[in-house]
Amino acid sequence: MKDRGDTRQRIIRAATELLERDGREGVTTRAVCATAGVQPPTLYRQFADMNELLDEVADIGFSQYLERKHAIELTDDPVADLRRGWDTHVEFGLENPAYYLLMYSRPTLQRRSRTDERALDRLRMLVERIAVSGRLTVPVDTAVDMVHSAGVGLTLNLLQTPREHRDLTLPRRLGDAVIDSITAVETSAPADLAQRAISLRAVLDQAPDLYSPGERALLDELLARAASRVT
Repeated sequence: MKDRGDTRQRIIRAATELLERDGREGVTTRAVCATAGVQPPTLYRQFADMNELLDEVADIGFSQYLERKHAIELTDDPVADLRRGWDTHVEFGLENPAYYLLMYSRPTLQRRSRTDERALDRLRMLVERIAVSGRLTVPVDTAVDMVHSAGVGLTLNLLQTPREHRDLTLPRRLGDAVIDSITAVETSAPADLAQRAISLRAVLDQAPDLYSPGERALLDELLARAASRVT
């Protein structure tokens, strides 16, 4: 079993080296086998197909991305922390284009990996902190989808644009536009009904054992209705 594991890791390392050096186009069966010192049948005994191998390589990219995200120290301003998270996402993509394209733009990507889910969990945590503070103006799920979709779309757009034509003011402008659209300015005035409902849902998420599943489902339904109310 150790030899099998060593062979698998050697193949993954070879694919990673090729990706970093030559981009996605360089990660071919022939190139991976030559770099890893194996024959194609050996590669396909370890991986069902090249997509499975690419999933493993993409997970390495997500792990590097998460290391960078976790290195950011949280402050007492959750909105500012979300802005820093946005900046980090875009910076990672621009600095690691081969990994980023593999992570977010493969047409064969059918599901999120565990590390991808952990990256989204990090974003959700940042958004939930804003909700708990009473400053989130849309439901947490909506905010997460908006920030994630805008960040990925922007970064892919920049990567597809020649360097000399990239508008590097776009990340800050779009980030501010998206985050400002889902948050309220910190104020001493009482939050409206929707903001209070959103905040309470986020607080309850921190105490999952407080209510039975049936009670929590009812609370979620009532709070979701209040959160969607426009005042």
